[in-house]
Amino acid sequence: MFSPPLVENLTLTLDDEASTLACGAHLFKQIDSNGLLIFLHGNLGAGKTSLVRGLLRASGYMGPVKSPTFTLVEEYFCNGLDLFHFDLYRLNDPEELEWIGIRDYVRSDSVCLIEWPERGEGQLPIPDIDITLTIKQPGRSVRFSSQTLKGLKIVKALQEIEHGYPIELTRESESI
Repeated sequence: MFSPPLVENLTLTLDDEASTLACGAHLFKQIDSNGLLIFLHGNLGAGKTSLVRGLLRASGYMGPVKSPTFTLVEEYFCNGLDLFHFDLYRLNDPEELEWIGIRDYVRSDSVCLIEWPERGEGQLPIPDIDITLTIKQPGRSVRFSSQTLKGLKIVKALQEIEHGYPIELTRESESI
């Protein structure tokens, strides 16, 4: 029996921070209340927190959005969604995730965005979407890679952003 591929990749070129915020906002529009796990990859300053900020602004949250580098997690409750933004950069051992109660956050009704997920390897479930931000002068590129059926639906929906957003779109699809 043929099974459709779960991996779909989409690469976008983002000219500036405004484009990164718009990309995060469009990502938010694809989220429903059924939970979502997103891994955010990229070097320091690549725009991971800016993408999260755009997502949160689209949710209606207008407070400060900072990287949770020192707190490990920032919690946001908006539009009926529990959103958790993690930064695992300072994690010394993946087992520390058990101590902070990672299972209480990664639920079927929450949205978790995790920066530096490789620091939690072995303790984190498979994400719905891997997002990789890369600095390119000027601007940056962002690559969305689906890992689950839920992620696949979102990445396919993101391919619709070609019109109406200040983002130059480069499409790339791969199947495994």
